[in-house]
Order: sequence, then structure tokens, then C-alpha cells
Amino acid sequence: MVRRAPVAELTTELATALVRELRRTWQDLNATFFLRALTQPAIELSEASTRLGRWVPGVRTIELSRGLVLERPWGVVVEVLKHEMAHQYVHEVLGATSEAAHGPAFRELCARLGIDAAATGLPGEGAAEGSESARVLERIRRLLALADSPNANEAEAAMAAAQKLMLRYNLDVAATRGDAEAGYGFRHLGAPTGRTGEHERLVAAILAEHFFVEVIWVPVYRPLDQRHGSVLEICGTKENLEMASYVHAFLLHAAERLWREHKRERGVRGDRDRRTYLAGVMSGFLEKLRAQRTENRAQGLVWVRDADLDGFYRRRHPRITHVRTRGPRRTEAHAHGREAGRALVIHKPVGAGGHAAGPRMLPPKG
Repeated sequence: MVRRAPVAELTTELATALVRELRRTWQDLNATFFLRALTQPAIELSEASTRLGRWVPGVRTIELSRGLVLERPWGVVVEVLKHEMAHQYVHEVLGATSEAAHGPAFRELCARLGIDAAATGLPGEGAAEGSESARVLERIRRLLALADSPNANEAEAAMAAAQKLMLRYNLDVAATRGDAEAGYGFRHLGAPTGRTGEHERLVAAILAEHFFVEVIWVPVYRPLDQRHGSVLEICGTKENLEMASYVHAFLLHAAERLWREHKRERGVRGDRDRRTYLAGVMSGFLEKLRAQRTENRAQGLVWVRDADLDGFYRRRHPRITHVRTRGPRRTEAHAHGREAGRALVIHKPVGAGGHAAGPRMLPPKG
């Protein structure tokens, strides 16, 4: 469980560190999104409980709620700060002082820069009940329940059918709706970490290649630890965000379970080979999905990445740096992990408390 401090426990030292980090983040956002057109304002933590933040033009100040900064993920804080910087830009650069706060100039700027015009934090909504998206997700949920079958052939067939349904659905959607209807959003998965393991990078690759989302590791700040880290961000339609979030949580949970079983069956002590084994699991599962994709292509089901989604992704991240990393050692533990990964089947959602990587997706209907 993520440790949270009551707002009342904000010390002078922590407040100073937070404001310093917010100023640094403001400078980064000014360079990335606003081409350094803004002049540094004062940044203050407020006692407000009814609003996340506000731009106060009379005193050139951006206020952010102490509760927001201390109790919400850093990704939410950054989105709210971007929102308030957009207000500052409209006021000081565009000079649109006669419009309403969320008027045309503000909305156009947010759309152009990929900023949340509502500033409600990270999107987390699923498909609307009764919609075509909700019906497809329900069918996928039922197939994943069948993939829980003890019969290996039935389980594999059910998972393959679920993948094929997702592919057909996304092909249909791409052919029938435009950017205005797409409703792209983003979500941060997992807890911020200072070290990203190879198995976590492989999960990101799985989501990007096979679950219709764009992925990127974004820097975050951990206020209570006063440390920097990173977290995985996915971009896509709401229904694909929901599915990818579930797959992310399922794979991390399943890999840890397989590692514990591997240790017990082979009498392994300690966790020295844990990361190598987990990377093997993800490598094996990725190989399995790629083989399935080859079969789908033979049947004429070829997914072409959505250019509109790429545009949304690029607006959110105009400066992307690609980093190469060395893979894990190809040890016996890695080989065992690959074997387990090739046999892994995505099935119905993990029950409450089964994982800590994010919200439970596609829950069984009552």
C-alpha cells in the first residue's frame, strides 16, 4: 500500500523541497510545451480543499493544493501544473484577458498541446455502460474466464479468441471513427520506482505491440521520499487503456506467482535470480504473442498503428528520448522463466488484494 502522509504533517523542510521540485518541473514544462515563452511565477502550496490549483494573475502566482501534492500521484500533480501554466500562457502571452477562464483560447491551446483542459487528474474511466465498447469488453471478460479452464487446449483457445476479438474490434473502430470521436486518454501504471527492471520493460513492450496502446516511461517525483523515479504511462482509447491496465497487473502478478512456484519446486533459496527469471517469463510470453500475431496475419488480421493516437502521444510527449538497455543474463533461471512464460495464459481478473499494480480491470459482473 502506498504510504500517505496527512496534509497536516507537511514540515517546513518537506514544503521547501516540494516547492523547489515544482519550480524545476515548471521550468521543464515551460521548455517542452511553451518554448520558454513563460516567465517564472511564484509557486505556492495552498490550504484549498475544493480546488486542485489556480493561476492568480494579479500576483503572478500558481497555487497548488497541499493535499494534491502530498496525497495524489505525481503524474496528477504535473497535469494540474500544466493546466495552470496554460492559464498563465493565455493570460500573459496571448493576452486573452476578456475571455472566460476556460474559454476558446484556453481550450484551443490545451487541445494543441495535449493538456487536460478539465484538470481532473489522470483519466480512469472505463467504457460507458451499454456502449459497444462495454459490450466488447464484456465478451472479452467472458473469454478470459474460459481461459481459466484447467484444460490447457481450451484455455489457449479462449485466450487466442480474446486476442482476435480485440484485434477485430480495433480494426473496426479505426475504420469508422475519427480523432474527435476517439476519446484518447492516458494512464499511469504501477508505483513509481527508482529502478526499472528488464521484466517491467518487457511488459511495456507487450502492451505496445499487442494491446493497442502507446507506452513511455515518464519521470516522477516521490514527495515523501524526496526522490526521483519513473512510472509507465500508456496512451490510447478508454477501452484499450482498461484492457492494457488489466494485462499489466495480471502479468506482473502471474510472474511473481511463477517465481514462487519455481523456487518451491526446485528448492531455490533467496531471490538472487528473481529479476532474471521474471524477465524470462515476459520474454517467453512475448514470443507466444508474436507467434499468435503471425497466425492472425495469415488470416488477414493485420493491425496498423493508429496515426491519430500517435498524434495524441506526440502532443503529450513532444521530446522523446530512446534509451537502449542490456537484456538480462541468459542463465538457467532465465530459460526456466521463458518456458513458464510460453505456457502462460491470460485469464479472468485477479481477485481483490491479488495484486498491487493497479485497479482491478474487467471485474466479474454481479
